[in-house]
Amino acid sequence: MRRDNQQLLINGQWEAGEGKKRKIINPADESVIIEIAEATDHQANNAVNAARKAFDETDWSVYPGKRVKVLLKVAELLENSLHEVARLETLNTGKPIRESRMDVEDSITCLKYYAGLVDSVSPREIEMEDGSASEVIHEPVGVCSLILPWNFPLLLGMWKIAPALAAGNTVVFKPSEVTPLSIIRFAELLEEAGVPDGVFNVILGEGATVGEAITANRDVDKVSFTGSVETGRKINEICARSFKRVSLELGGKSPLLILQDADIEKAVAWIMFGGFFNQGEVCVAASRILIHESIYQPVVRLLTEKVNKIKIGNPLDETTEMGPIVSGNHLGEIKGYLTLGVEDGATLIGGQQIGVQGFYLQPAIFIDVDQHMRIVQEEIFGPVITVQSFQDEEEAIGFANGTNYGLAAGIISEDVDHAFTVASRIKAGTIWINNYHIPYAEAPWGGYKQSGIGRELGPQGLDSYREVKHVNKISQLKAPGWYGFENDRKEG
Repeated sequence: MRRDNQQLLINGQWEAGEGKKRKIINPADESVIIEIAEATDHQANNAVNAARKAFDETDWSVYPGKRVKVLLKVAELLENSLHEVARLETLNTGKPIRESRMDVEDSITCLKYYAGLVDSVSPREIEMEDGSASEVIHEPVGVCSLILPWNFPLLLGMWKIAPALAAGNTVVFKPSEVTPLSIIRFAELLEEAGVPDGVFNVILGEGATVGEAITANRDVDKVSFTGSVETGRKINEICARSFKRVSLELGGKSPLLILQDADIEKAVAWIMFGGFFNQGEVCVAASRILIHESIYQPVVRLLTEKVNKIKIGNPLDETTEMGPIVSGNHLGEIKGYLTLGVEDGATLIGGQQIGVQGFYLQPAIFIDVDQHMRIVQEEIFGPVITVQSFQDEEEAIGFANGTNYGLAAGIISEDVDHAFTVASRIKAGTIWINNYHIPYAEAPWGGYKQSGIGRELGPQGLDSYREVKHVNKISQLKAPGWYGFENDRKEG
């Protein structure tokens, strides 16, 4: 049973952190939700040791039926706690409550999907021409360190937790130090669902301390990280020293192409959803809007009109469409980019801070931008979009591919077949046509270029937590026919 001052889960026991204290802030009103004591390096390594012991000494890795039962049970418990967990998510992140409910629902779907997927997996058998038979077997990687950002604490966590546990691994999980509350509650539900001690461990703290500890520890077999390119590069370098398996889902600067034949009102609706959903604090946010020059002016006019009507306010209000930025520090970073864009010659529409309490920011639109500006090239991770016009599709595709990122893209067009042809030339891991932002548990998620390594979700998400073993067998023992021994093979 967890006590209020015990937020670390190590080897089936809740304990208090022995590191520094951190106040968890409600971004809507800047009140303190709770004060948490974070883990030390020693506690982080204890969590890895517990996961190693659970992997090596329990039957978790070898009985898929047990894993399926736990995943389905925790999905049921999470469904029963949906409103409670959604409220925690909103208090901690500032996202509107209806979006938090969607995140919990999608998390439940993810758990059920991987429970069903692992239950259907069986070794592949191959008959060889020489009379031997082979089996291709999937086995868990081992101990997995899972490290998460603050924008979707529960949902992005589930994209890693569900396949990692389904595959038979044991886990050390580090949520963002800013938004740990929903994962702490999920860990309690996972205990109630019957996960064995040490199979799932939670530590809290900064990436530079405990995050690095659970990356560098020699008993960790795989690291999966979602976050910034800079941190991802450092994790990749650490993992390379011992050839740890690594998955990285990093930044994005995703384009949304509005083709000449697009319906203007529908296009504007998707621009707003793509750019401002979750306050724009989304790795795949449509932060670069590319509009054919023939409809550029009417789209910008309608976009400006509609953005001014977005309802910004208390994220617990069911009618709120946009909540506060997650923290004061991040609000300051976004405002720094607004200043930078203006200094570089772009025209800013909106982008004013709202009120004196809470981290609220009016959505921002930059026009009069060029491809080389930092606001076009760098991930801002907030409710800020840049808008460019293009003369033809060659120019649009050049703009779309003209950053270091390749996580996602979108295309709005009345001609779906033509849009698909355009999509084939865009270097991005996910491309939506007449849609945006919707992830599917059944389909892979990840990026090209500096947007990361590997894929999450879908069968590929499960495969990223498994090793592949080939076992070849001959039913009757024979000599190999070398070094003076003979077998039944006849020469020429």
